Amino acid sequence: MRLKFIPREKAFFDQFIRAATNMVDGARLLKEMLDDYKDPKSSHQAIVEAEHKGDFITHEIIRSLNTTFVTPMDREDIHALATGIDDVMDFIEAAADIFVLHGIPAPTDTAKAQADVLVRACDGLFACVQNLQSFKNLEQHWIEVNKIENEGDRLYRQAVADLFAGKYKAMDVLKLKEVYDQIEDAIDACEKVANILESIVLKNA
Repeated sequence: MRLKFIPREKAFFDQFIRAATNMVDGARLLKEMLDDYKDPKSSHQAIVEAEHKGDFITHEIIRSLNTTFVTPMDREDIHALATGIDDVMDFIEAAADIFVLHGIPAPTDTAKAQADVLVRACDGLFACVQNLQSFKNLEQHWIEVNKIENEGDRLYRQAVADLFAGKYKAMDVLKLKEVYDQIEDAIDACEKVANILESIVLKNA
């Protein structure tokens, strides 16, 4: 049982806010890349830099975890939250990379819509992480992220159905499905982070 008088280590919460801020930046960079598809290579490079920044913050959190005797929440929860946010960034970078790697001439309206859903999901996670230290009044945020993820699922299923409806060439179907898969994976990863946050709050509230 946690003793309430043990001081909580504020550094972890600051690090989580930095990680969540970087995640939101990455999602917005992907959306900007697809909305203004003039120089996808440069846009992708900016996302790569954000992904590297996210890796650094994640490693920083793990180092803090390994050198801090008293932590503000269970150690496995700190690790899960840090790596969960990092996973979102990894999927964002992978989606951007596919556009460049496969030389996709232009993003589809569906990919743009997915990117918009992703930004909203990341914004919801940030709102929760920003106020995590209180462990209070955060339910609205993870509920909203779960609703957004359900919206992303519906969009993805329709996108795949459209791909196989005969409009696209076989090679284009493979390329676009890989794009849709990666953005959907990023949105799914957001829901996983929301579930981690819910678990943390329920344990510590």
